Amino acid sequence: MNIGRIIKIAKNVFWEAIRDRILYVIGLFALLMVAGVRLIPELSVGTEDKIILDFGLAAISILGLIVTVFIGTNLVNKEIEKRTVYILVAKPLSRSELIVGKHIGLSGVLAVLLMAMTVIYGLILSLSGIDYPIGSILVTVIFIFIQLSLLTAVAILFGVFTSSLLATLFTFGIYFMGNLSRDLVKLGDLSDNPGIKKLMMGLYVVLPDLSRLDLKNDAVYGLLPSMDNLFTNLAYALLYTMLLLSITIAMFARREF
Repeated sequence: MNIGRIIKIAKNVFWEAIRDRILYVIGLFALLMVAGVRLIPELSVGTEDKIILDFGLAAISILGLIVTVFIGTNLVNKEIEKRTVYILVAKPLSRSELIVGKHIGLSGVLAVLLMAMTVIYGLILSLSGIDYPIGSILVTVIFIFIQLSLLTAVAILFGVFTSSLLATLFTFGIYFMGNLSRDLVKLGDLSDNPGIKKLMMGLYVVLPDLSRLDLKNDAVYGLLPSMDNLFTNLAYALLYTMLLLSITIAMFARREF
């Protein structure tokens, strides 16, 4: 793969996504945070600071997820539907370079988006006089980015062989099931049916365990897993992402244009 061509694809994705009103997402987050800081203290007493911290991290994660799914599922699918893929594959550009470049480009957009929302989050908390564990929150946002980067690979995979609507639904499904994958194993253990147990264990093995990348609940208390666990979870996410991209490249290579 040619690094230069991959970077060009990534830049095109990055600037196109920025033009597609991504900046409005940052403004929406700021409005949500301001509303949360004003309204939450009126609805709760004594725990409002923790609820605001939780609310902000959840908003960062959810808005990032929406951007990931709705842009990621269209990255390749849009090229196919508009027939521009014919021009791209006719150039000295391999299909693997196209997939990797698209993934890197959207990951760059997500990095900028999360960075901007985190800065706004910290500023609003500081101006509101709310103490927050900056270290654990920064680590949590990094792992939100890692989770969304993995989901970007999922979205691109589905976008290669299904319609935009189905790819969107499937990606949301993987997100929710991936966050509940450990619960599926527990559900299987409660069942007396061996077939259900095997099915649940199979789903756990196949689906990405996104819950290991979700640190939000403990981060507001300044708690984090050990460094060994953090590095293990990081390695898991990176390997899973590379596996998804490899599968996507293999499937995209089989398509006839």
